Amino acid sequence: MAFESNNFVVAKKTRLAKSTFTVECNVMVGQNISKILSTSLCANVLSSEVLSGTVNYSGTIDAKIIFLSEDGQINTACSSCPFSSKFESENIENGQNVSVNVKIVDFYADSISGESAKISVTLEQSATLSCNREIRSISSRDDDVCCKNDEITVIKFLGSATENVEVASEINIREKINKILLSESGVVLKSVESGVNFVTVMGEVSTKVLYYSENEKFESGYVYDSFKEEIELEGVTRDDFVEGRATVVQENVTAEIVEDEKGCRIVVKVPVKITVNAFGEQNIAVVKDLYSVKSDIKVTTESYDFTCVCPVSTVESKIEGSLSLEDDRPRVDKILFNAGNSVTVTNSYCNDGEVFVEGIARTTVVYLNDEDGGLHSAQIDVPFTISDKFDCPEGGSLAVDAVVYDVDVAVKKGRDLFYDARVKASINYCYDKTNAIISEAVEDGEYPQKDYAMEVVFAHAGMDSWEIAKTARVTEEQLTAQNAGVTFPLAEDASLILFYQKVQ
Repeated sequence: MAFESNNFVVAKKTRLAKSTFTVECNVMVGQNISKILSTSLCANVLSSEVLSGTVNYSGTIDAKIIFLSEDGQINTACSSCPFSSKFESENIENGQNVSVNVKIVDFYADSISGESAKISVTLEQSATLSCNREIRSISSRDDDVCCKNDEITVIKFLGSATENVEVASEINIREKINKILLSESGVVLKSVESGVNFVTVMGEVSTKVLYYSENEKFESGYVYDSFKEEIELEGVTRDDFVEGRATVVQENVTAEIVEDEKGCRIVVKVPVKITVNAFGEQNIAVVKDLYSVKSDIKVTTESYDFTCVCPVSTVESKIEGSLSLEDDRPRVDKILFNAGNSVTVTNSYCNDGEVFVEGIARTTVVYLNDEDGGLHSAQIDVPFTISDKFDCPEGGSLAVDAVVYDVDVAVKKGRDLFYDARVKASINYCYDKTNAIISEAVEDGEYPQKDYAMEVVFAHAGMDSWEIAKTARVTEEQLTAQNAGVTFPLAEDASLILFYQKVQ
């Protein structure tokens, strides 16, 4: 009696354990610093390597500070700080696809010394592995083995692709500009759809530009531009499932002033890194049940999980918050600008047909105090929860990327600051399904030969031909042929006749 392997593969996504670590960024500004007014930070993952038991990766922290120099000028300094880290787990294997995500959860200016500022940045790292897992399954061509086959649907990981695109935007301004102090860009994906050997990605880039006008005023403006990109991915079809994430490569964002007879334009060019993963649905035939007419068989059944993905969706909402300055802090007489706008997602989950995203929006307000005539800054942290309808099974895993825009801060009575903004989040969602399969069958001794010519089998209502034949240890063909007038499943209890060739 022989059994053959009939193995197949299924997609499996595994999240690696989150952890935090600290990176020190040194920003050189070229002149003596009197005070740091605001800090804008963004972490980017540039490369990763998957080894057995380890994922190594490297990236940069893009730091932009607005500072007050000792001669009373407000200037900006930028720096790119490299860092590297790793994940260790027995679940990591060579050949797996990895998606590493790093977000900034906290930072502070550790020290200021002459022309340099040291910023201590706390990063949280997370990663997801995607691969195909082989599932053991068997088949048999033995005439003495009866197999009941079934068609099952599984999900297979098809592959991943990365594309770099540049999104250009313009802000038209009537007045002339002395200098650009800061640009802050974010990106969210609106949809990710599969085609034939490609994936179509649609998203939106939002950029805030802070500048100092010829009229000696601090001004800012937001610009939004949508993009659509086709990313080649061999083997993908229109019926497949795809997910995607996008990040702005902040250190390569450029904002330039272009003057003409109508005034000024600020031309912003934002490089965006897009990564997509594709998963395909596959129908395969497997052995659901089996038995032998001559031997007892011990069957091993194993369960397995495979990962399904939902379409990318977006959630958008308005958020508000407030901050009251401590009594020992200078009061706010005039807000000059806000900068360092960011959002950190702290939690996300699905419940009762809705998706919920919790996070903290952060900005720094730079203001003037009339009493001391000095410039001061205050950081505002605004907790928020946004939600929307979400049509996917509960109990899965979410990956959320969010941006904040249209940020406005107002002051009331000198100490109460009011924050008003909009937040938009892009959501990738996956969940696991569990199934079971016969993975092994072993012969465990022959049945004694039947030494009688006829047998009466008593069967109950509801039993089908497979159940009865398996109990009687005969083939379905023999059972149905020798009981041609019987309809299966049985409508009522019945006595069935089986005839055998008597062994002398």
